[in-house]
Amino acid sequence: MTAAAGSPGSAGAPQELDLDAQIAAYQREFPEVDPQVEKVVTALGRLNRRMNVAYGRQLVDLGISSAEWEVLKALVVVGRPYRLGPGDLAKRLGLTPAAMTHRIDRMVTEGLVTRERDEANRVRVIVELTDEGREKWLQTMRMAAVFEDDLLQDLTPVERTALGEMLTRLLRRVEESQPDAGGRLEDLD
Repeated sequence: MTAAAGSPGSAGAPQELDLDAQIAAYQREFPEVDPQVEKVVTALGRLNRRMNVAYGRQLVDLGISSAEWEVLKALVVVGRPYRLGPGDLAKRLGLTPAAMTHRIDRMVTEGLVTRERDEANRVRVIVELTDEGREKWLQTMRMAAVFEDDLLQDLTPVERTALGEMLTRLLRRVEESQPDAGGRLEDLD
């Protein structure tokens, strides 16, 4: 098989190779490649890409961008009262302060966050999640939960636990060896 079965795409457009065919091509061109390693990392890359597309579609359905979702998520994660300074948000999201300001401006206009001076320190600005922003976050989480349950439906609870532990170990390895890799791909240009 040379093309991915059921791959979306317009007629005549090149399609992604089936995973095994891609690994075979790698082995043909680079015989030293470990096919087990390549299968794992290629499958993870494809899964990540497809999940990002699926999440992106859900966000469009809810009328928010993935950039806005990242801000909502960062504010929810810190807990009530869901507040952070723009500089803290920028660091957490791997953005420049200017990019963060632009993102916050848009979100204030949309009613997802507020931006106020800190009463304790008038120089400091605080970004706070609004009720509407929290509701958007909850709607997104509900949609994602359905998608994620469907994604993992063929795995038993024991397999889900084992997969989570294995992926966490891989993530730790990357984080230890590439501590600066948490930013955006644009940072690598």
